[in-house]
Amino acid sequence: MIRTLLMTVALIVSGLANTTTAVAAPTHAIAMHGEPALAADFTHFPYVNPDAPKGGRVVFGQSGSFDNLNPLIIKGDPAAGVRDFAIESLMARSLDEPFALYPLLAQSIDTPADRSEVTFRINPKARFSDGSPVTADDVVFSFNTLREKGRPNHRTYFKKVKTAERLSDLAVRFVFEGGSDRELPLILGVMPVISRHAFAAETFEQTTLKPFVSSGPYVISKVDPGVSLTYTRNPQYWGRDLPVNKGRFNFDEIRFDYYRDPATLLEAFKTGSIDVRSEEDPARWAEGYQIPALTEGRLIKTEFATGLPAGMLGLAFNTRRPVFAKPAVREALIHLFDFEWVNRNLYHGLYKRTESYFERSFLSSSGRPADARERQLLAPFPDAVLPAIMDGTYRQPAGDGTPQDRANAKAAFDLLVSAGFKLDAGVMRETTTGKPLAFEILAGSSGQERLFLSFKKNLARLGINVTIRVVDSAQYQSRLKDYDYDMMQFPWPSSLSPGNEQLFRWSSGVVNQPGSFNYPGVANPAADAMINAMLTAATAEDFASAVRALDRVLLSGHYVIPLYHIPKQWVAHWAHMKYPSTTPVSGYNPDSWWTDKAK
Repeated sequence: MIRTLLMTVALIVSGLANTTTAVAAPTHAIAMHGEPALAADFTHFPYVNPDAPKGGRVVFGQSGSFDNLNPLIIKGDPAAGVRDFAIESLMARSLDEPFALYPLLAQSIDTPADRSEVTFRINPKARFSDGSPVTADDVVFSFNTLREKGRPNHRTYFKKVKTAERLSDLAVRFVFEGGSDRELPLILGVMPVISRHAFAAETFEQTTLKPFVSSGPYVISKVDPGVSLTYTRNPQYWGRDLPVNKGRFNFDEIRFDYYRDPATLLEAFKTGSIDVRSEEDPARWAEGYQIPALTEGRLIKTEFATGLPAGMLGLAFNTRRPVFAKPAVREALIHLFDFEWVNRNLYHGLYKRTESYFERSFLSSSGRPADARERQLLAPFPDAVLPAIMDGTYRQPAGDGTPQDRANAKAAFDLLVSAGFKLDAGVMRETTTGKPLAFEILAGSSGQERLFLSFKKNLARLGINVTIRVVDSAQYQSRLKDYDYDMMQFPWPSSLSPGNEQLFRWSSGVVNQPGSFNYPGVANPAADAMINAMLTAATAEDFASAVRALDRVLLSGHYVIPLYHIPKQWVAHWAHMKYPSTTPVSGYNPDSWWTDKAK
């Protein structure tokens, strides 16, 4: 008895000695800044209908194709919905807060004030779809596999973790390298957790069309490669009564149907083959849904307000290519994009011009002079931000709305001359080599062609030759992964709590890493420093200043041609589809919808 007691004391002392930081008491939730909005006894998210009826089926439409069910690797074209409906994380994100997490697979989280480590305690009821328990071993396996073989964003995030330690069957602790990234506990909280029995580390990077064991509310029940994917509610789903799941996942079956052509997808929706469709094309929103069902009330068009930043939709210059290596060339081409003409003639005037990477939010630097904290952050990089962007007066070049916009053409010409070009017999050439200024725009769908063709006409006025190449979705994804393009169109959405994903988009550390979202090839020490300042900010005020400073650096680099955004979220749906009366800050939330079978 005495010997056992002494051994127990020794183990406790040893454990205390190995603990580098005093850990706070476990709590039900965590927020990036400040306190979570919902108390420990909350019963459901405020933006759902907890009494929503269960049953029925919903069909969504997808453009393109798919050849892979594993969305956690870079190979293949991943199927829609796997991460949303089948693979769960330790905690669930609230859509009504900038970045706050509540219990899912984990029933609690504890982290010290400096967030140098985090411990998750797993819900003992958590199960995979085959009935096996979710354990700390599964969490550690998921972490190690994603860090070594997962998508580049996971590799980028998880390389900051010093150790991943199994404390018990239901507890796991992560200790961070340097303790300088306050977002890491939350990043680990939304890490996808997979079963160590369902995946083999040595084959994890291979594409698969075989449904696998998962812990989510649905299982993959039918796969028609490249055509459709069906999810069926798991009747034994362990988490159906959790507060984070009340009022969500209301359909018995969810199906994604794939269409090669966007026009065919729209027609399928209008016949009733698809139940809900989010729309981003103003021309289609204005005219594409004018069918008798709309006037009869059987088809409904809804505009959802959203508090999320609009993010950046832009034409990315691949600065890895010599043609776009000079900032003056990139700035010249920005002058040649005529938003006013495009918006009026192609998009019914429904778009707004994007002026910031965090457009439509308090995180945007546009129209706002840099504050003292921003200037302090940017001081070591005196040439990183243009004066007009620093003082908030900069605006994207505005055209006069005519095909012959002389002012912007003159500004572009002067910039090209300053970059070493001349107009020679109607062709823009490098003065020293005589090489024409020419490049290719890569398109993933025919729907992008109208925009690219209008841009091509403006460029041709200054003797710039552009080729537009449309490729299928598989080839498009492959070329993007390998940065095999001159220019392409891409959306970088944003939340009210941008964080580690900015490393995956704009840091020099991923500029040559296949599969990142740093499509322009940004390798800018100032951008790296501003991202670091975001991740280490301890207060909401310091965080906002760091984000705005990053915004100014990216805008000053002319890495993309900013395009436009819609003022609200546009969703068309058939009348039998219902949604809660309260919309979260993030807007349209399809996993809280349900079907009214009577209609």
